[in-house]
Amino acid sequence: MPIQVENTAIPEVKIIIAKKFPDDRGFFMETYKEQEYLEIGLPKFVQDNLSESSKGVIRGLHWQEPPYGQGKLVSCLSGSILDVVVDIRRESKTYGKYVAVELSGKDQYSLWVPTGFAHGFQSLQDQTLVHYKVTNYWNSNSESSLNPLDANLGIKWIDIPVIMSLKDRESSGFIKP
Repeated sequence: MPIQVENTAIPEVKIIIAKKFPDDRGFFMETYKEQEYLEIGLPKFVQDNLSESSKGVIRGLHWQEPPYGQGKLVSCLSGSILDVVVDIRRESKTYGKYVAVELSGKDQYSLWVPTGFAHGFQSLQDQTLVHYKVTNYWNSNSESSLNPLDANLGIKWIDIPVIMSLKDRESSGFIKP
């Protein structure tokens, strides 16, 4: 199988590594093959999204409330990001914990973010392109967010000047259990 799965500190969050086939021209890789992703337990996806960000931009932490919850398969096509996933499932042993993984256009790894997790990232370079596949359509009435800079989360963002939307900056803080 050309994809490899690596565990993170939160068992449901996975790093997905697709096999690259390099040669003197560059490389080729299959970035998504439905049957293989279904075989490793990921669901079907309904939409692809793309964002471009300048260095220092933090997008998130966002999620969709049920019944519109979204799983996300996040990849960095160019540039690099610190991708952050926070467990917001109150009944979970890892509630309030986070995983941070650097993704880049160079390594082409992906991060699986299941439903029940807040997701965000910090762009580490200008013109960073982030692509993500989602398992459900966005619903404005179901959108939720946490302030990514909230001290209760304790996320160790990269120490560069931060650019955030007003909406993200004014999002609620995290309530510890």
